[in-house]
Amino acid sequence: MKELRSMASREGRRVLREIFRELRYDKQLGGLSTLSTMWRICSTEREVYRYSNVEVTVLHPLGPLRGTSLWMQEVVNRFYYSTINSFVYFGAAMLLVMIGIRRFTDRVTDSTVLGSILFEALLLVVMFVVMFFSPTEDNTDDDSPGEDETHADVLREIGEIGRDYADVNMHMEQAVAALRELTQEQAEVMALLRQHTEAATKAVAPNPALLESMSKTADSLERLEQTVQSFNVAANKLQREEIEAAVQREVQSILRTNLQSKERSS
Repeated sequence: MKELRSMASREGRRVLREIFRELRYDKQLGGLSTLSTMWRICSTEREVYRYSNVEVTVLHPLGPLRGTSLWMQEVVNRFYYSTINSFVYFGAAMLLVMIGIRRFTDRVTDSTVLGSILFEALLLVVMFVVMFFSPTEDNTDDDSPGEDETHADVLREIGEIGRDYADVNMHMEQAVAALRELTQEQAEVMALLRQHTEAATKAVAPNPALLESMSKTADSLERLEQTVQSFNVAANKLQREEIEAAVQREVQSILRTNLQSKERSS
């Protein structure tokens, strides 16, 4: 059985990577189970062969503090760096979406935007911790990717995200300014329409003086009609009286003529 003085040596780091691949891909352990097992191997475990087919015994365990540092360098940073980086990008994308939607609607509250900012800040802190425990060049084997290039790519992509965010913010401000101008123009158009509507209403609606004059004319016509009716009644009455007087005169004339005739005949 092979003995290692410490897991922090180059040989120990190589064994750690071999054990991780065995647990993760050969034994198909879950992510959390693999991480917890690897932490025990890095910090306190001596009999490594209990967890893996690698016949190795550690003479001097590193302890929780140094073991956690080794675990962050050789396990989390090497095998979960891309996953954590993708979560950071996802948080940045969600933050941009929330801020963009907040510009145009009130359904996204300030607490939601603040929560998105806190979530992105937490992811950036996790990214900082992971990058802080990046393995040094002395401990990097030929089969591991260059961390400097990876960090440079990450920094470049973060810079691009910041630049894109600034561009999006500028375009949003321009869109908001355009919307304000459009709203102001719409208010002016509505004011003009209101003035034209009032003018048209006044033009169509009757004049109050004309209505009063028409009312007085209607009253005068009604009184004239009453007067004409009274005059007709009086004229009819006078006509009847004249007819009666004429009939009386004719009757008297006939009677007088008859009496004269009788007197001549006698």
